[in-house]
Order: sequence, then C-alpha cells, then structure tokens
Amino acid sequence: MKKTVIFVLFFWSSFSLGFAQSIHINSLGFLTDGPKTAAIPKSCTSFQLVSVSSGEIVFEGNATGPIFQEDVNQEVWRIDFSDFQEPGEYILKVPGIGQSHEFTIATDAFNFAAKTSMRAFYLWRCGMAVDGEFGGNHYHQEACHLNDAYEDYIGDKGSKRDGTGGWHDAGDHGKYVVNAGITMGVLFYAWDHFHAELEKMDLDIPETAPGFPDFLQELKWETDWVLKMQYPDGSGRVSHKLTRKNFSGFIMASDDHAKRYFTEWSSAATADFVAIMAMAARHFKPYDAAYAKKCLDAAWVSYRFLQKNTEHKRFDQGKFSTGGYQSKDADDRLWAAAELWETTGDESCLADFEKRAAAINYEILENWDWQNVSNLGMYTYALSLRKEKNAETASSIKKNIIANADALVEKGETDVYGRTLGGRYYWGCNGTVARQTVNLQVAHLLQPDPKYKNTANGILDHIFGKNYYNRSYVTGLGINPPMRPHDRRSGADKIDAPWPGYLVGGGHSATDWVDEQASYSKNEIAINWQAALVYALAGFVQY
Repeated sequence: MKKTVIFVLFFWSSFSLGFAQSIHINSLGFLTDGPKTAAIPKSCTSFQLVSVSSGEIVFEGNATGPIFQEDVNQEVWRIDFSDFQEPGEYILKVPGIGQSHEFTIATDAFNFAAKTSMRAFYLWRCGMAVDGEFGGNHYHQEACHLNDAYEDYIGDKGSKRDGTGGWHDAGDHGKYVVNAGITMGVLFYAWDHFHAELEKMDLDIPETAPGFPDFLQELKWETDWVLKMQYPDGSGRVSHKLTRKNFSGFIMASDDHAKRYFTEWSSAATADFVAIMAMAARHFKPYDAAYAKKCLDAAWVSYRFLQKNTEHKRFDQGKFSTGGYQSKDADDRLWAAAELWETTGDESCLADFEKRAAAINYEILENWDWQNVSNLGMYTYALSLRKEKNAETASSIKKNIIANADALVEKGETDVYGRTLGGRYYWGCNGTVARQTVNLQVAHLLQPDPKYKNTANGILDHIFGKNYYNRSYVTGLGINPPMRPHDRRSGADKIDAPWPGYLVGGGHSATDWVDEQASYSKNEIAINWQAALVYALAGFVQY
C-alpha cells in the first residue's frame, strides 16, 4: 500500500458564512486561460473582481441581461471576466447583491477534484478493504463479498465460483456488466484523450497491478471482475449481473452476508463484455502483454458467440429485484465490433460495424447513457488511425459528430446556467450532462475549436455551483455539496460527512432536486455517472 495521503475537505457553507446566495459560480474556481462566468438571478448592472490577498479591485465590468428561462422561471443576468488571467484567490462583488465565496484562478484549478472523483472508484472496490482520509474524517470499508458468487441461475445449483472484485455499481452493493460497459468505455476514453496528464496522477491506491499507471491500475480492478462474468463453459455467454436477490438495507458492504449469484446471460452484457475486453487488450498491452492477450482471447470467444446467435437475448429479472439494466443489444453489438476492429484490424469486425452504423444513419446521440452506447462505437471509428476505414462512412460520422457538438454549444450558450441538456430532466441527468463533455471533446479532437472546450468547461461550472441551486452536485467538493446521497456506505457509516467525490443524479425538473438519502431517483450515486464526471474533469487536468 502506498503512503496514505490526507485529503483536504474542499467545500464551503455559503449559508453559514453569509455569502450572497444570488451569485451562482463554479466554486472550484477557474483555469487561468479558460472561460470565467457567473449567473445572477437578481437585477444587477456591474461587478468587481477583488483580490483576496490585497483587497484591491483587479477587474471590473458590466452584467448583461436579463435573460428569462422558463424551466427555472427566472430572469438571470450574466457576468463574464474571462479576459482576466492572473492566478490567485478572488471574490466577486456585485453592487446591490453582495459578494461570492472565495475562489481560485489557477492552471491546476480542477486537479484536486479530478483526483478525488477518480479515487472514488477505489473507495467503491468490492472484495478488499479500502481506506481514505478526507476532511479530517477516516473512511474505511472492510473486505466484503468474499463469497461471490453462486451459480444456481446459470445451471449449477449450489456451486460457487470466484466472482470477487470489481466496483459496487451505485448506492447499492450489486455489480452489473451493462453499466460497467459504458463506465469502462468512458474511462478508457479519458485515458485515450488525456493520458499525457492522467499518467502523472497519483491516486494513492494499493499496488494491485504493479507497473501500471494508477489510472489504468484502477480500471484493471474492474476488468479483472468483468472477466469472471463470462460463463466457464467456453460458450462465450456473459452473466448480466452479480447480485443478491434484493437490495440490502443501509449497511456497510462488509455486513452484507446474503447469498449473491451469477445471473443468466444477456446479449447486451455479452456485447459490452466484448467491447470492454477489446479496449482493455490494447490499453493494457504495454504494461502486461500476457494479460492483454487473455482479455483479447475472451473478447473473441464472446464475439464469435454473438455472430452465431444474432437474436436479442433479453435479461429476465425473474426472482431478482436488484437493478435490471435491461436494454436492446443493437448498440452494444455495434460498439463491440468497433472496439474489436480497432484493437485487431479484423476485416469482418470492420464490416460488421460499418453495416450497423449505416443502419442507424451514423447517428450521434445527444442524450445517452447505458441504454444506448452507439456513440462509443462511432467515436472509436471516427478517431481511429487505421487506414481501412470507408471514406464515405468516416465523413458521415464526422459530420454528425460536429453537428451534434455544435448543437450542444448552442444549448450551453443559451442556457442561463450553462446546462447542455436543454430542458430535459430525469433519473441520472447530471451524469448525462457530464457525459456530453465526451461529445464535445471528440468534436474538438476531430476539428479543433475553442467553443467545444469552453462548453465542456461550462458543464463543469454547472456541476460545481453555477446552477439553479447554487450548490455543488459532488460530495465533498465545492460549495454546499450533497450531504445525504443515496449511498449505503454514507448511510451506514457513523461519519457526519458522506463518502467523498461522488456525483449525484439530479432532479426530474429544473427545480425539484432534493438532498435526501431516501431519494434514490434524485440523489443516488452510480459508476456510469461517476465515469462521466471523471472524463469531464480529465479534459482540464494540468500538472
């Protein structure tokens, strides 16, 4: 185990400190060369940027507005001080309104949040003890679920096989392959797109994969578990999930002793398995060629099974009431073909992908999550340097990626709080908003334009305080963060503060989010949303 790092609690209670509640701003701060804006839902005309160290006004300007937005039912004025680029600690003063909390302007303004949000995956680990210090609190979970798992539902009643490891999926203790799919896809993308900085990130995690960079070491912990979900009979089928039959109460995972099972397979889980293993094979090969080959061999077994079994095999919950993650499999199969082609160059995989992509008119989704992962396949193909791509297909996909990103830019610029999802709100919408940074960053990689990066930065502003609530949506980070997430560890632990670094799902309308433990549909945490947060922050990490 590496030396434990003591993390500093990074939030303020603006209610207790008397800061103006009408200055909605990214409480993490701002990059020196990035956009710097605030939203004021009260009439104002001007603002001043004041240095904390000297007390002097270092920048001033005029507010613009008002802009009325129906979903929040507010008139909002905008403040923009992007032209100011001097590092330091500052406050905003708005005549007639008050002043903001202190915030930083720095090249590394988002590094601590990025590290904390990624280290949250380590704290989610199943099958081993985890520890962390944050804000003066010690977070600890004993090794859990060491009896994973029984094979009753895959044809071998009463027998048990190793299913230990991986991450707990959300606020519960289950492990689900379909949700692991989009999670791992987005995290591997973070490494693909930003590895020059991420490889410098010290996560202070155990050496469970010696020689791997910390970021990939954490991904390997999940990959090790996903490998175990492939049926042991060599068929290539992959169990949909590994859980108990029903959710536990709010207990620590180490106190959860109910029997847990490998469930029957689904074609969506099997296809996601192929994609994960193909990505793992190419990303892990420089650090462990034998392990990479194991992943690739497993991917081929399941891909060939899917090629012979083309019908959608839906997962049937049966006696299980834990998460269903039921979806059709066309998008998962498309993604699997793209990743296996990118890793191997296999012509049949390329043909498979291009046929499937044409069938959906090369569509790029604005609103996407585990239910449809076709974007992952499209992005892998668009960014691939392999020469055998069909020029017309590549052109169509790139055109749609750019058009999609342009639409997100417009939404981000017109929304008073920089939210790129428009007026749509639902279970987990915060995760979708964070994931839209993938759409924007891929567009930037294909056709560089500051507007894509700036809109992605604006999403971080929204998540960390520039929103209707003037609150951070991430536990332990930013201003007035969630204190009662739907998370069994946080609920069972006797610590007053929740486990740190987790993005909560968000409201079902612009104004109905509640910070309540019981509200799983608004305040739960989940690995797919967390991966989106990690990706969003990774795009702005600077060491």
